[in-house]
Amino acid sequence: MARKCFYSFHYSPDNWRASTVRNIGAIEGNKPASDNDWETVTKGGDAAIKKWIADQMAGRTCTIVLVGSQTANRKWINHEIIKSWDDGKGVVGIYVHGIKDVNGNTTAKGNNPFDYIGYGNTGKMLSSIVKCYDPQGADSKARYDWISNNLSAAVEEAIKIRNAN
Repeated sequence: MARKCFYSFHYSPDNWRASTVRNIGAIEGNKPASDNDWETVTKGGDAAIKKWIADQMAGRTCTIVLVGSQTANRKWINHEIIKSWDDGKGVVGIYVHGIKDVNGNTTAKGNNPFDYIGYGNTGKMLSSIVKCYDPQGADSKARYDWISNNLSAAVEEAIKIRNAN
């Protein structure tokens, strides 16, 4: 049975890549907001955005952060990571810079988003615990295949890591 996961990603540059990964089917993901729905949510301000995120995360066991070139240290990505961790959900990152977008382009590798979030009062960053995978392969198809073959195991490992920390 596929795990129910929340996908976190920077919408504008990575929505096509995120859709590609979500369509793998190994993980049951949350339905993305359409542009019109997201515009309605954001008109309600930060409180409405936080509520929408919380509602989307309800019933999920893991958050998969799809890391593109501009994902790290974004306000709402950070919020989703922190909320997931604080709610006891597994958290894992998967770089998607090597997956083609709608125009067939790949992009530069972004920074690890877990490098920007502290782990409690330990002085360590969450990246010292949470894994962020860089799919291997010479082209977009090979990287897609890597994600397809390894996503379920990465989610299970993330849940184990969270339960141990």
